Amino acid sequence: MSSRFFFALAAALAGALPARGMVGPTSDGGAYAAHVLMVLAQARGGAGFCSGVVVAPDVVLTAAHCVAAPAVLRVHYRGENGAPVLLPVRRVARHPDYRADAVAARAKSIDLALVETADPLPPTFAPAAIGAAPETIGAEVDVAGFGVSQPGVASTSGHLRRARLSLRAPLSNVLLWLDGADGAGACTGDSGAPAFAGGAVVGIVAYAQAAHGRGCGGLTQAIRLSPQRAWIESVIAGWR
Repeated sequence: MSSRFFFALAAALAGALPARGMVGPTSDGGAYAAHVLMVLAQARGGAGFCSGVVVAPDVVLTAAHCVAAPAVLRVHYRGENGAPVLLPVRRVARHPDYRADAVAARAKSIDLALVETADPLPPTFAPAAIGAAPETIGAEVDVAGFGVSQPGVASTSGHLRRARLSLRAPLSNVLLWLDGADGAGACTGDSGAPAFAGGAVVGIVAYAQAAHGRGCGGLTQAIRLSPQRAWIESVIAGWR
């Protein structure tokens, strides 16, 4: 497959550099730039992008609903000269407990996927450590992603931003329920974004909504990673 389509999408995202990813009060996400990049997917009738976190020199962890066949995926970042770089994908593994119909079926779903790149990432990237999420309501978590700052406006994506969110009820062994002051939260393109606490990645963004339904800035949900560490490590070991 030609990469012309992916380069066009990557160039459009790179052109969005002045934009602010996430919604609500955010800050620059440069502190996490060594760990976070983008996953681009071409699909029938269009394309999409998500965020992801580096967990091995050639493996990215993202949300399962972000991935497709390897031939129509690319891992994207900007090189040292600012030009878009697109890495082909060798293999993809969705979590066995992922369910695409989970929302409609009101079913448990582990919305995680691992993406192996055809070539290792450059040394400017470093695998993030996987850690346990805090268990105290109100504990702070940083979510870092490349998503839009205005829902529905793709041109406001492409710049790594950080939203500082707080753990809210209910406490769950599957999900982190997160929200932020003044409407901070994940939005389109932040699916797959890592949630950091204590210097480690503790969750992967799977869902976001506004305070009163569709949109962004009310609730951000992330899959807890510590219960899934064995699956992550076993897949990577199998690929070796």
